[in-house]
Amino acid sequence: MAKRVQAKHKIDRRLGVNLWGRPKSPINRREYGPGQHGQRRRKPTDFGIQLMAKQKLKGYYGNVGEKQFRKYFAEAERRRGDTGENLIGILECRLDAVVYRLKFVPTVFAARQIVGHGHIRVNGKRVNIPSYQVREGDVIEIKEKSRELPVVLDGVQSNERDVPDYMEVDHAKMVGTFIRRPKLEDVPYPVQMEPNLVVEFYSR
Repeated sequence: MAKRVQAKHKIDRRLGVNLWGRPKSPINRREYGPGQHGQRRRKPTDFGIQLMAKQKLKGYYGNVGEKQFRKYFAEAERRRGDTGENLIGILECRLDAVVYRLKFVPTVFAARQIVGHGHIRVNGKRVNIPSYQVREGDVIEIKEKSRELPVVLDGVQSNERDVPDYMEVDHAKMVGTFIRRPKLEDVPYPVQMEPNLVVEFYSR
């Protein structure tokens, strides 16, 4: 678990933002990048700005791999409507993201782990794939035997963030419902996300 915490902090420092809005982020103390050259500031190029927008989105959802992220972009492009909005919708439908949003765990990394270890049910069936796409109306719950796990209790008791209005949750029963696919403006990102720049990055 320590490795995941360190990796999470490295992502914050590399990107220069408190990506998840957590009080323990090292950015709260040092607003510059890691390494001996971390304090050098260069004016970013258009490519650099677009790349940073992509890295922020990938990092926020638990450091999604480039191959998978490209698949998400291709799917977002294929769907009708705004590609950037579609991309956000796809990312927010990931099971680990939904578990995180429902406050069943304190971090998106913990969400990925708890899904991978088989502690989550979707519509009564065990699902252990973090990238599983949740649909509108799906019911997500923590298995009865897993409800006293320390990481689950930490998530439920945390007051760092609220459950967004495109989901409903009953923490007493550890059951939540994914009501609808959100738009960018609905998602409670602690930092500004710019999916339009991600679209520009992949459209070069």
